[in-house]
Amino acid sequence: MNSTEQQIINFLKVNPGKSAREIFQEINTEISYATLKRVVNKLVSENFIEVSGTKKGTKLKISDGFEVLSPVDIDEYYQKELDERKIKENFNFDLISKTLTKLNLFNNKEIEFLNHLQNKFHQNISQLSEKEYSNELERLAIDLSWKSSQIEGNTYTLLETEKLLKEKETASGKTKDEAVMLLNHKDALDFLIDYPDYFDEITVAKIENIHSILVKELGVSKNVRIRKVGISGTNYKPLDNEFQIREALENLCKLINFKENIFEKSFLALVIISYIQPFMDGNKRTARIVSNAILMNYNSCPLSFRTVDSIDYKKAILVFYEQNNISAFKKIFIDQFEFAVNTYF
Repeated sequence: MNSTEQQIINFLKVNPGKSAREIFQEINTEISYATLKRVVNKLVSENFIEVSGTKKGTKLKISDGFEVLSPVDIDEYYQKELDERKIKENFNFDLISKTLTKLNLFNNKEIEFLNHLQNKFHQNISQLSEKEYSNELERLAIDLSWKSSQIEGNTYTLLETEKLLKEKETASGKTKDEAVMLLNHKDALDFLIDYPDYFDEITVAKIENIHSILVKELGVSKNVRIRKVGISGTNYKPLDNEFQIREALENLCKLINFKENIFEKSFLALVIISYIQPFMDGNKRTARIVSNAILMNYNSCPLSFRTVDSIDYKKAILVFYEQNNISAFKKIFIDQFEFAVNTYF
């Protein structure tokens, strides 16, 4: 935020229910009243401020979703060591069932940009033959399998991944589990290509099914976990009760099915499955594949995440775990959708 925006936000945090005129009279700024109103309208459009009343009775307050949507400086955030950061250590039950039901996660400008890319994607694929489309989808699937696995510590290169998935040629010096992880990604994506409307309605059983494909032959227990898990790099503690985990997943499914915008549906799956950590392992892999499955279900371009730096990805998701803030991760989502539309098909 610029200094004027921050001043307005700070003022409304202490003085909710004030009008734009009252803000103008109270804060120390050299801008005109007309300029201040434009700044306020911008903050309203970004869902940072809520408006009530009309005309002279218009009142402003910080939105319920400000904590979720407000910008976070990642570099500044991680200047503090792990135990110095003030975080939300426990799972936020209200986040899924209350807060996110009332929020538009993307502002008008972001939706306009995503829809522009969506239209470009549809125009691109309309000019492809069935074979050409299949080839591009295979190329994206290889990139996604590689990057999704790399984020989890897999050491296969992109070229080695391509040889493995196309020719079943394993790379020397790599473990069997690394090859299996990559092949499982391909199997999950092949399943979604064969059943493109599988996630027309999302359910816990369908999420569990995708997870089962991704962890096949990796020695990972399937279905919702019954034991505690810890997450390295953070003091956030996921739920440790099987019934609460399943309830959280069910609430997530209701939320995704309730949302109308496909990008919100996909983004919620990507972020919240990771946040819930419903499985002993493979949570973020499952989140990425389910998120893409939703995009594919609505004839939208899937994400390969190919240009994401693994550390940046982990930092963004940890900020969400610790602060329930989506800003850094949302930027990754938008940037990767743009990359996918411009790179594939």
